[in-house]
Amino acid sequence: MSKRFRPNNFGEARLVSRIDSSKEHERRKAINAVSDNPEKLSNAISMKLVENDLVETTNKNSLEEQITYCLEKLSHADDFDVDYQIAPIRNIVSNPHIVSLYVTGFVIEHVIKHKDTVDIYGSDEEIYTCINRQVVKYLAR
Repeated sequence: MSKRFRPNNFGEARLVSRIDSSKEHERRKAINAVSDNPEKLSNAISMKLVENDLVETTNKNSLEEQITYCLEKLSHADDFDVDYQIAPIRNIVSNPHIVSLYVTGFVIEHVIKHKDTVDIYGSDEEIYTCINRQVVKYLAR
């Protein structure tokens, strides 16, 4: 039988609060790291999306500009805007990376509507995985 959370237990409440604040800290840290130089990350993401045949476009530079715009928008977005963008795909993987999830949502919702985009192939999970590999590489530097 699972243990019930009782907010009147100060130790448990403090532990839950620490976990929540550490998750929020990691989220802000990742978003701030992206805002330092979004062009490098957008170049890597757009190149891999095209190389892996997940996005077919007539202009790779246009795709890169769109992703740069997405990353800049992420760095200035408030929590509501971020949550709204990722809402349709928030359960795509367990323990998702916020930046990868936001960019995946942007690719699925907005890039497909762009005039230079021919089509987007692959599942949402494949697109997320491709983007996440580049984000993790970039943030590890």
